[in-house]
Amino acid sequence: MTSSITAPPDLAPPPPPIRQSLRDLLASVLLVATLALATSLLALPKAHAQDNVELRIGYQKSASLFVLQKAQGTLEKRLAPLHASVKWVEFPAGPQLLEGLNLGSVDVGYVGEAPPIFAQAAGARFAYIGYDPAAPEAEALLVPKTSAIKSVAELKGKKVALNKGSNVHYLLVKLLEKNGLKLSDVQPIYLAPADARAAFESGSVDAWVIWDPFAAAAEKAIGARVLANGKGVVNNYAYYLAERNFAAKNPKVIQALFDDSVERGAWLKANVRKAAEQIAPLQGLPVEVVELSLHRYEFKVKPVPDSVIADQQKLADTFFDLKLIPKAIAVRDAAYQAAP
Repeated sequence: MTSSITAPPDLAPPPPPIRQSLRDLLASVLLVATLALATSLLALPKAHAQDNVELRIGYQKSASLFVLQKAQGTLEKRLAPLHASVKWVEFPAGPQLLEGLNLGSVDVGYVGEAPPIFAQAAGARFAYIGYDPAAPEAEALLVPKTSAIKSVAELKGKKVALNKGSNVHYLLVKLLEKNGLKLSDVQPIYLAPADARAAFESGSVDAWVIWDPFAAAAEKAIGARVLANGKGVVNNYAYYLAERNFAAKNPKVIQALFDDSVERGAWLKANVRKAAEQIAPLQGLPVEVVELSLHRYEFKVKPVPDSVIADQQKLADTFFDLKLIPKAIAVRDAAYQAAP
């Protein structure tokens, strides 16, 4: 007789195999880890390469090429494929613009020869990314049309208005030097262009050293007489500068700015009258005044060569010798090294 053994109904089923238990545990752990990683990734900012870059350009109303680019919107179109936009920030003159660059309120700017010297001596971190060729006749020492002053030598003891730390600061130094005088032989009155124009018209100063288009406006509007300009005395280069970190992180944006400036500069010189008509309303000046000033500039932006760096070093040495800057500087330290 055969018999069968059956398990009691309350007996628990046997445990699953150990291998299956480990597999389920690992799957649970993996799921939790995946969810945690996804959550952390969502919380992170986008990668730098995917960010929309904002190029903040410091400019002056007197910087006609930047004013033209702003009016025509060509730079915005060129930067669009790079997911970059443009913000235009206006300054009254170069020294104030360089202060903005140093404080981080702008990324690039266009200024005359002297402001970078003062800025570098103050520890600003920028690089020379381009320059415009010499335009010595685009800055001048003016006297009122009724002034009895006939030569620079006659300025001894006189009040001369200028924007401190600007390109005309160097022009005044060199003009005085050429005529046997020193800066201490005149009374420098440091004023921004608008205030200097008012002082000049009111007779509060005897002379005014200023750049275009302000010089051209004074010639045309009030008959100011050019006592001397920069020809044979200074180069009067103008520089494109960029904050070092921005330039290092955004070389394609810097190159796009450079390329657009080259293209617009060529268009401007081929269409001076038309350019003046577009720029004049933005500068608040008559078309004839703007046209005159445009003829005095080259608008041929180029990379900065060693020879120009050497010329800029002469400015730095002059300002240090005059104790206008607190320490000697090496201009080459601020030369731009483009990404390979």
